[in-house]
Amino acid sequence: MTGFAAETQTGTADIAARHRFDELALGRWMERNVAGFAGPMTLEQFKGGQSNPTYKLITPERSYVLRRKPPGALLKGAHAVDREARVMSALGSTGFAVPRIFGACDDDTVIGTAFFVMEMVEGRIFWDASLPDVPRHDRPAYFDAMNATIAALHSTDRHAVGLADYGRPDQYYARQIARWSKQYLEDVEAGRHPDMDRLIAWLPEHIPAGDEAAITHGDFRIDNMIFHPTEPRIVAVLDWELSTIGNPLADFAYHAMMFRMAPRIVPALGGVDLDAANIPDEQSYLAAYARRTGRTDLASYDYAMAFNFFRFAAIIHGIKGRLLRGTAVSAQAQERADAFPWLAQLAWEQAQRAGAR
Repeated sequence: MTGFAAETQTGTADIAARHRFDELALGRWMERNVAGFAGPMTLEQFKGGQSNPTYKLITPERSYVLRRKPPGALLKGAHAVDREARVMSALGSTGFAVPRIFGACDDDTVIGTAFFVMEMVEGRIFWDASLPDVPRHDRPAYFDAMNATIAALHSTDRHAVGLADYGRPDQYYARQIARWSKQYLEDVEAGRHPDMDRLIAWLPEHIPAGDEAAITHGDFRIDNMIFHPTEPRIVAVLDWELSTIGNPLADFAYHAMMFRMAPRIVPALGGVDLDAANIPDEQSYLAAYARRTGRTDLASYDYAMAFNFFRFAAIIHGIKGRLLRGTAVSAQAQERADAFPWLAQLAWEQAQRAGAR
């Protein structure tokens, strides 16, 4: 099994031919819409990112980040950069750790697709969840920072920050299972897998009782956070494309998937000796989240895990489809597409852990 390759995700490179656009048109838009902008401006493309092409805009005074929909045929509802800009703007007003949004554009005639421009936040991104470059005695503080940040997100009043209509507050599991099942089934080019078909049948029949609603990130992983250059503190949470109003325990379970999978395509902790690494185990990490959010009922946690492995496998299935259609963003799309059968199997194993037969 191959490990997650940080060098393929870190830094910038020349813009890929399929992701180039009219840079002069962007410069004119920046002059009109971004206060304090002054050229000349040069562009580079970030290596990471599976869904939305992301660029570094460099000027003499400061750097910015541009995130856009990819060109080409897209699945309905995917690549929602407008939602990313909205949720970050709303959360930023509370002091939550997100980049500042300078402007957003839904006019496809400017650079070919919708986009937004945000602050370039400096700091550290960790591509290895075991934190080998962090002193052993400091590692618990980094995990505690992630735990506190996701708990704070789920405790944010969506009404107070103007996100009451950001998503439906009911039937989260049912809607998400239907959404990802539909996307999986309709993406005929990417093929089928028997474990995914089993999950599509099992998950809707075993949805936990009760509805919960909170602002959820949808992709809360260690590599989607920027940490302070020297402190165990998160200064920005990135990649909000999958954010919505959803089930907070499900959102946390997605984050905690790192404990149950190997670091094959994303940073994870499978195979790591947590005691030796001085990293909290899954149960203590879950307990810390429960304390911070006041949660006492964790009975549906294993179901939430099974759902998230299914959802993650469906996302990777979508990357496989985009690769076959020629619209995949990242140079690592092939590696992720190749991992789809492995993830589908992991997802069904989690369902069995939750009681599936």
